[in-house]
Amino acid sequence: MDKIDFKKKLSKLYSAPADSFAIVDVPVMQFVKIDGKGDPNSEPSYKRAIERLYAVSYAIKFGAKAKLGKDYVVPPLEGLWWADDPDDFVRRWKHRWQWTMMIMVPDFVDRTLYDAAVAKSRDKLGEPPESLRLESLDEGRCLQTLHIGSYDDEGPVLARLHNEIMPAQGLTFAGPHHEIYLSDPRKVAPEKLKTILRQPVRRAS
Repeated sequence: MDKIDFKKKLSKLYSAPADSFAIVDVPVMQFVKIDGKGDPNSEPSYKRAIERLYAVSYAIKFGAKAKLGKDYVVPPLEGLWWADDPDDFVRRWKHRWQWTMMIMVPDFVDRTLYDAAVAKSRDKLGEPPESLRLESLDEGRCLQTLHIGSYDDEGPVLARLHNEIMPAQGLTFAGPHHEIYLSDPRKVAPEKLKTILRQPVRRAS
């Protein structure tokens, strides 16, 4: 059977220019999600959330292959990040951040496959966090760019987006800051990490 690679099939969503912000209209997509808060570098629940997301996502993948005859590459990890003050991202005050970490799940995956995957993860990792869920996300019109470098170097890029690009186009925030992690930080040097930075936008009133 053919293996679907959504980074290629949905290339406009998983690629972006590195020197500018592109406009992209994001369709409704479903994800496995877990919520949390605090610095991802020091908050233990963050590491547990990532471990759980991958366990469930791979169980879904294998379930879809066995029961539906459909195989796919598990999409990259993504995260929604927000704080009471958007400038906290520019300042990198991570202790004030809240997050939803998530991995995309194909539309052909139903609740039955998801529930079975959660049960398998429970056998391995124990009871899942209460916020674990299968849920759709509707972002619509977004601006996005490709950031190459350390996560901690995103501040100037976001400051330019928030303070220059969005105001110049008459746009304001329409959802949380969204990151798509195209690189594995365990295998790639910080200065070579590739991350899509996405911001849902709407016309400012």
